[in-house]
Amino acid sequence: MRILVTLLVLAVVGIGGWQLLPSQENKNKTITVGTTDAVTDLDPAGAYDAGSWALFSNVFQSLLTFEPGGVAPVPDAAKSCAFQDSALRSYRCTLRSGITFPSGRTMTAEDVKYSFDRVKKINSDVGPASLFSTLATVSADDATTVTFHLSSPDATFPLKVATGAGAIVDKDRYPANSLRTGTSVDGTGPYTLTSYTKDQQAELAPNSHYKGYLSGTGRPIELRYYTDSAKLDSAWKGGRIDVATRNLSPDVLSRLNPSDPDNRVTESDSAETRNLYLNTRTGSPLHDVRVRRALAWLVNREELAATVYQGTVDPLYSLIPTGITGHTTAFFDDYPTQSVQKARELLTQAGVSLPVRFTFGYGIGRGAGKEEAAALKKQLEAGGLFKVDVQGYEWTDFQKRWAAGKMDAWAVGWVADYPDPDTFGAALVGTGSTMSTGYSNKVVDHLVLDSQQYADRSRAANDFKDIQSDVAQDVPLLPLWQRKEYVVSTEDVGGGQYLDDGTGVFRLWRLQWI
Repeated sequence: MRILVTLLVLAVVGIGGWQLLPSQENKNKTITVGTTDAVTDLDPAGAYDAGSWALFSNVFQSLLTFEPGGVAPVPDAAKSCAFQDSALRSYRCTLRSGITFPSGRTMTAEDVKYSFDRVKKINSDVGPASLFSTLATVSADDATTVTFHLSSPDATFPLKVATGAGAIVDKDRYPANSLRTGTSVDGTGPYTLTSYTKDQQAELAPNSHYKGYLSGTGRPIELRYYTDSAKLDSAWKGGRIDVATRNLSPDVLSRLNPSDPDNRVTESDSAETRNLYLNTRTGSPLHDVRVRRALAWLVNREELAATVYQGTVDPLYSLIPTGITGHTTAFFDDYPTQSVQKARELLTQAGVSLPVRFTFGYGIGRGAGKEEAAALKKQLEAGGLFKVDVQGYEWTDFQKRWAAGKMDAWAVGWVADYPDPDTFGAALVGTGSTMSTGYSNKVVDHLVLDSQQYADRSRAANDFKDIQSDVAQDVPLLPLWQRKEYVVSTEDVGGGQYLDDGTGVFRLWRLQWI
């Protein structure tokens, strides 16, 4: 009887396992993925945004990468990497053997050195060079060994190597002093880019020559880019895509039902944040810190989360989000309630004429950006203290405008580059930050550098608590909310739960037909 029961159980398990395997018919069928994220540039030296890096993590390799849910990077193009000194100023990697570019040429340490050097040399206004602020020089010691020499101790450097900024390019195909143009890439990632039309689609085929962390590559993928959430919603509801991610509208997300048998819905925590950045430069109407503090007394995050986003985001009260080492509620501590009176008192002290008029920009098609801007305008104009001129811009134009300081305030989402509080430090509030607010505080800069000396990242928590306190007082930005991550797929596509987990890696290879 035991033998019979065992055979019956095995038979059931066998049937269930067979049902989870992709049919032969679906084995090479393309999975279509829809998103509103835009690719600003196909050259890793010229892009520092979620849409571009999502593509880079599939078509390029970095020396290191992140496992799903991991906080420490693991080797990818590298066979091994390690600091060579206790001072954390010399970091060495040895390449895997046999990695080849599409041309057939073998990747060498010279390609790695070339890739990092050109990011710093080109130093694009919208590129990732700021991530390598502690990188002094790179040396190719031999064909397979590369050493990074740092200007100061930086325990976070391996994390930065694992990002899109560390993508390795073919030195024979990418110019040293300028960005590469065109619609092709020469990478060694798990996918090859077979076709690309800007703002429309990217077709990806599994790279049969891939050698790295992954044991194998995934299904053919077509990424479809939509200019706004309404068009993404339409494509999803119309059955024109198999997976929808970043960013369905709050109205659609709030009505998703995980028990719906026709869809697979994944909701997870995320370290993605959204801030209102403020131009602190001389000549800006927001230059005086008292004016910026007055703005801080007028923002109602709970109202934004509940109305504009229908509960699909959580209010955020500090630079560093919940779940990341060092998180505090500094803005709640300093500005606990919405107060027109306190805002007015600060503006009176500043001696400015009322209402203070300033411009507010947002990226068109970036989720509920338009609705959010309208809601913030209403909040900030309470009591007649401010007059806000709102304007939406196409994404690439928007990036260039904030980089050039052409707006007084702008709302932008920030996807963590890596799972560490450091990604919210120098990049957002350090001197010469990516967000180009003009903010510079020597104490904050020192705290960022000080935090990077700790290999045990929990020891950096106090430095980041101090940074958040200083930011709440100086107000170069106003934290708004922290996103929840949603991925929706049809019932016959699995792996959506691994697609995006806040480590900056977009795992298209985990999507499978069921």
